[in-house]
Amino acid sequence: MSFFTILLFFIYAYGLGFSASFFLKKQDIIERHIMRIGIGLGVLAFLVVLLDFLHIMLDWRIILLLSIIGPLVMAFKNYKNFKLHAFILKKSHIYFLIVLLIFGATLFMYTKGAFVYPYLEDDDPWAHAVGAKYVAVEKKIDDPHDQFFYILPYPPAFDAILGILHQTSASLMWTLKFFNALFISLGILFFYFFAKHFLQSSKALYATIALAMVPSYLSHFIWAHSLVTTLFIVSLYCLVQIEKDKRWMYPTMMVIAGIALTQPTQPIKYAFMYGIFFIVRWIMNRKFSLPHFTAIAGGYLLSLIWWAWNWKQIIFKGSDGAVDVSSGGFNLWQALKKAFPPGSGTATRIYTFDDFFVAKSANMINNPIGLGVVITLLALFSIILIAFTFKSMNKDKKTKTLIIILWSLFTFLGINSLTFNLPFGLFAFRFWMLFALPLSLLAAEGFSFLVRLGRQFKIPQFVTIIILIILLWQTSGMQKYAVNTAQWPPGVGWTSNEEIQGYIWLGQLPVGTKVFAYSYDEHLIGMDKFSCLWCDDVVAFRKEILYKNASELSQFLKENEYEYLVVDGSSFNFLSRTFGENVTQELLSQRIEEIGTSPQFPVAFQTAGAIIFRVV
Repeated sequence: MSFFTILLFFIYAYGLGFSASFFLKKQDIIERHIMRIGIGLGVLAFLVVLLDFLHIMLDWRIILLLSIIGPLVMAFKNYKNFKLHAFILKKSHIYFLIVLLIFGATLFMYTKGAFVYPYLEDDDPWAHAVGAKYVAVEKKIDDPHDQFFYILPYPPAFDAILGILHQTSASLMWTLKFFNALFISLGILFFYFFAKHFLQSSKALYATIALAMVPSYLSHFIWAHSLVTTLFIVSLYCLVQIEKDKRWMYPTMMVIAGIALTQPTQPIKYAFMYGIFFIVRWIMNRKFSLPHFTAIAGGYLLSLIWWAWNWKQIIFKGSDGAVDVSSGGFNLWQALKKAFPPGSGTATRIYTFDDFFVAKSANMINNPIGLGVVITLLALFSIILIAFTFKSMNKDKKTKTLIIILWSLFTFLGINSLTFNLPFGLFAFRFWMLFALPLSLLAAEGFSFLVRLGRQFKIPQFVTIIILIILLWQTSGMQKYAVNTAQWPPGVGWTSNEEIQGYIWLGQLPVGTKVFAYSYDEHLIGMDKFSCLWCDDVVAFRKEILYKNASELSQFLKENEYEYLVVDGSSFNFLSRTFGENVTQELLSQRIEEIGTSPQFPVAFQTAGAIIFRVV
């Protein structure tokens, strides 16, 4: 563990958040400081891409300087007026202490689960590891060989941030696992403060408890959704604050820009949710809010520093880039259906009532599904309450209630694009994490009603809360904990357990040991070893690797200071992509025999799925 990197992370986030919001009206002291971390995290996502656009090195010292310059300037200007104010404990602070405990429990769950196994889970995290390593070493985003999917054509902020953090943390695996878990867990804190302003303090606490328990709200799977969902919560908080001070549109803009530079498809969904927020307020208040519109539109426009140059590569990736034009001309409806098919997403399927109602201890890894019995009943009960009390609500509460209902409807339909045979879809299984947000806000209404009802029957408030928490834990939280602390597999890019054991053996070597493989470099990098798959000489050598005998291979590895060579079960599949199956079948076995009999490559470790040679 690198405590220094953890400290730096909070300095980066808080410092940037301070610089983006110091001019705003002062809030509660705890809320102000916590939300500066969230705002700064969004600014950091925007900043790393901006720096690369300006051809400035992505070096942690530059990020540190930019983070502290604002607070230092303000401290120097105002040091004569500095006063210590007495801290007054409020009821809302007690609620925050409870939320802080929830944050700690969430972080414990995610980190415990992430470190249960000595590898990265599934497949996406291995690719993110390569992107983060590239940024850490080369201190830039652009790669002339175009080898990193999660840097280009994918928006690069997630890998770029992890790469900067890795510059001060020796272990890439620890960096990915810990900070991914931290990003998700911080979302719990930020959600509480958003809900505090959108609902009220007590309901915000209940909503936060529900969000922390619901299984479909993120797992510790390492992907950009961990960061982008947390940033979305921060952006909602900022949007709500614009109602009190229009200058909040400036940090909101930067956070939304950071969102659009972190993940490609979720910002499309967020645009609809921002639209619901904006349009409902416009209709209910009968006033077009220019600050809100400017914040939302401005954020997406700022993201064009990257999207303006790269949108074609991601939109047309996997297709010929052509647009269907029939004899009748361009058909917008058909083009949209082709661009957003209802079945998109590898895990998208038809969902049943049981998928929502019953939380399961065996679930999906990347985006778990399900809500749980109690939280579902609370949400349904809340809808009934809203139906009976809507007319008596004041305008502000009506506005916020409509927004929550429409968010719930939008995300619910998003999940069920196949279930309801909708004409469009956008990775339906990834709507589950978004559905959890309005669902938790809805559940808070029913939670609050039951607490009030209990008081009428002389039941102490804390007793009702504890009972509901226990019920939520038994029907949702316990299942979520089981999934997130289970032994997850390392992905489908492996040919056998014996191959995996060979790579696990590499874990005992010093971090950063240079290892070369005939197959996937991302597995080596993910296991905290180093292989420069983007270096020009390595790229050139790999194009002819099967035509290089053992002596030529040894010379190349020694010149590039590689200490180990891996030949594994994946080598054939990997090399076949370049050389074809017939050539690979003929030459790979010949090369393995040469290496195995060469004194330049003594065997260091061997299983049925992998042979690890030392380079001497």
